[in-house]
Amino acid sequence: MLDRFYPIVDSADWIARLLPCGLRFVQLRIKDRPAHAVRVEIATAKALCEKAAVRLVVNDYWQEAMDLACDFVHLGQADLAAADVAAIRRAGIRLGVSTHDEAELARALEVSPDYVALGPIYPTILKKMAFAPQGLARIGEWKRKIGRIPLVAIGGITLERAQDVFGAGADIVSAVTDITLAADPQARARAWVEASRRLPALAMA
Repeated sequence: MLDRFYPIVDSADWIARLLPCGLRFVQLRIKDRPAHAVRVEIATAKALCEKAAVRLVVNDYWQEAMDLACDFVHLGQADLAAADVAAIRRAGIRLGVSTHDEAELARALEVSPDYVALGPIYPTILKKMAFAPQGLARIGEWKRKIGRIPLVAIGGITLERAQDVFGAGADIVSAVTDITLAADPQARARAWVEASRRLPALAMA
């Protein structure tokens, strides 16, 4: 079973800060760090999550995730093209894939992902995006296309917008800056957890 919300953070330190807020699902997305530092961060995050019975999603670093027996790997389209998906599957690791347009969705579905991510739903300050905001209507369109595969919505989503995003068809909502840039990130994370727990947990095959 999966929660209907997961935050994305860039360090094990952030995970340690947020675990007491009741998380059950979190993504570690590390950028621009040396290989050794990345491995240490992932190993530390995995140990923290295992102790708290939280599912860890490792962004991009699929080989390290395999080596450390992590729960999930999340791949962008460039990383998907380079990854050994068969090896990831043999290792028993779940796979999520980012999508932004029809062609990317088709590529994602070719690998039978455990979830599909769509974004950005709204304008986002996190990074410069090559794609315009998808909007709420695109969520429903994507959900109709992928059927029972869980759909993760990401990009510019705040707690105040979450109800509309779920209502549009998202199974899981992900947040980044709405938590990390909040005046009290832990309080904000607790509010997200409480709101998402009002929805039924998501069963995975």
